[in-house]
Amino acid sequence: MSAEFDITETLDVKGASCPMPVVKTKTAIDDLSESEVLEVLATDPGSMSDIAGWASGTEGVELVDQEEGDDVYKHYVRKTE
Repeated sequence: MSAEFDITETLDVKGASCPMPVVKTKTAIDDLSESEVLEVLATDPGSMSDIAGWASGTEGVELVDQEEGDDVYKHYVRKTE
């Protein structure tokens, strides 16, 4: 875990498949304030590319980090505006 950011909120989308991790991430990030970081926990391997693609194409969010675990994929998304 990187010390560069503090997690504001954790979103558990384990068991959900595309497109729900991205849909729920967008909804959760909308509720955060600028510079806050959302941790997303997913079990869908496709979430690695899905959330990265969504973040790169969406203004106001930044993908800070991703971690690929044995069963859980962790995504850290910062709200930038």
